[in-house]
Amino acid sequence: MDKQAKPGPVLAIHGGAGTLLRSSMSAEKEAEYLQALRRILGAGQAQLGLGAAALDVVVEAVRQLEECELFNAGKGAVYTAAATHELDASVMEGRTLKAGAVAGLRRTRNPVLAARAVMEHSGHLMFIGEAADAFAARQGLEQVAPEWFGTPARLEQLQRAQAAQAGVLLDHDGQSGTQSGPIAEGSKFGTVGAVALDAAGHLAAATSTGGMTNKPAGRVGDSPVLGAGCYANDATVAVSCTGTGEAFMRSLAAYDVSAQMEYLGVDAGTAAGRVVHERLPRLNGRGGLIAVAANGEVSMPFNTEGMYRGYARVGEAVVVAIYGDAT
Repeated sequence: MDKQAKPGPVLAIHGGAGTLLRSSMSAEKEAEYLQALRRILGAGQAQLGLGAAALDVVVEAVRQLEECELFNAGKGAVYTAAATHELDASVMEGRTLKAGAVAGLRRTRNPVLAARAVMEHSGHLMFIGEAADAFAARQGLEQVAPEWFGTPARLEQLQRAQAAQAGVLLDHDGQSGTQSGPIAEGSKFGTVGAVALDAAGHLAAATSTGGMTNKPAGRVGDSPVLGAGCYANDATVAVSCTGTGEAFMRSLAAYDVSAQMEYLGVDAGTAAGRVVHERLPRLNGRGGLIAVAANGEVSMPFNTEGMYRGYARVGEAVVVAIYGDAT
């Protein structure tokens, strides 16, 4: 399912990558994850079929992922070492290369909407912390109590990590014997994202995350960093990443896919594969990315055992998968 070449409107999404524990997961829980992916893709597919802009489609897809407790973005975000939540997001549209990003949000219900508001209404590229929440509030975006983002399962992950003196754990680390999803919570990178090509030929990308379990207050990963965790250019490709944020930032992973396509003339699948399987491992980078090229090609490589992912083309069946052996 990781590479297609048909042109036309298409949406791809991801919900994190990590270590596969197929044997530890019930069929019911696996189906819950797949159904969530399928539902969000189906909604975006319908939008694209009605002629919606790629930017609108990716923002709405990520907003829905933020509302789903199965994923580490928005509701269900992981806890920092201080038992707080700090959320990051970014959006970028390929026609003008306009973008917006936010980091360290604590009260804005949907960080992806705040990132879009920064892009469209601020004249700037990124806001952080209290100022970002304040800006979002001025734009009329819903504010919630910080406790709204948390869930008992996420708090338990933090308590286990701190009790074991495990230090900073990537995104969803800290889960012990009980698994809450098909991908092991102890080694799962919980960023969510969406990329799309619309009927007008425009591309867009959006990425959002709750960060890392037990991370120090103020730590920011690749999700809100343009060119690292998110990038879109109508001339090449739209990309959203998930993984060890520092490695994605050091390698400019999202932009690297576009640069290879532009300067080397390779296709999206080749460029994305090089980034994920060759360049990131040199920096001990684990995770994956989703990419939709200007010609409609979809690529979803990852170097972990699994990645929540899927895509939907207008007029075709929705495709979703978790494991690395999916076709």
